[in-house]
Amino acid sequence: MENIIKLEKISRKYLMGDEIIQALKEITLDVRKNEYVALMGPSGSGKSTLMNIIGCLDTPSAGQYWLNGQEVSELHDSELAEVRNRDIGFVFQTFNLLPRLSTLENVALPLVYAGLGKDERLKRAEEVLVSVGLQDRMAHKPNELSGGQRQRVAIARALVNKPALILADEPTGNLDTKTSVEIMNILNMIHSEGNTIMLVTHEPDIARFASRIVRLRDGLIESDEMNPDIQSTDLK
Repeated sequence: MENIIKLEKISRKYLMGDEIIQALKEITLDVRKNEYVALMGPSGSGKSTLMNIIGCLDTPSAGQYWLNGQEVSELHDSELAEVRNRDIGFVFQTFNLLPRLSTLENVALPLVYAGLGKDERLKRAEEVLVSVGLQDRMAHKPNELSGGQRQRVAIARALVNKPALILADEPTGNLDTKTSVEIMNILNMIHSEGNTIMLVTHEPDIARFASRIVRLRDGLIESDEMNPDIQSTDLK
């Protein structure tokens, strides 16, 4: 199957005062279309840096990165922004919703940057909100929603552009256990419909939903294994 992510010897260095911090050390990683990958590792392992590079929020110091067949490792900021909006849907731990906009308006927002007309934006936003079970919350503002509902809005917003890749960064970090399972079941449904998902988490109970688990330590890939329990995992 075709790769959606191809990383070749990706390194990332930061200068902090007089000290050079090597956050990533020649990471090579392929992710195929429709894979569901969990990225794990302790604090300081490099997983957030790697996620930022995969999400085109940062650029590597060395190495090459292809996203959906396009080399993006040497693109300029404006070009990276275009790739982000077209190919990547982000789901963040803190939801990142605009408080003055309704649920429907929050979800439709990425389509403004994509240049779609208002009627088409709202129609597509309604469709994805129905798919995550929020058809009765479209007019609500974020502060009128529970944490789980806000994360559903964030997932709908990530899906609305029909991106090639969904990146979820600690998507259950602010949620209780029951709500976390509900959100993971939604991501599982999204994956079953053909979407590629990459999930950053430090929680084994969340990583178990992914079919493949990549562990980082000290800027290196420590292990990269298929999840042996994925076929028997109870998602209910």
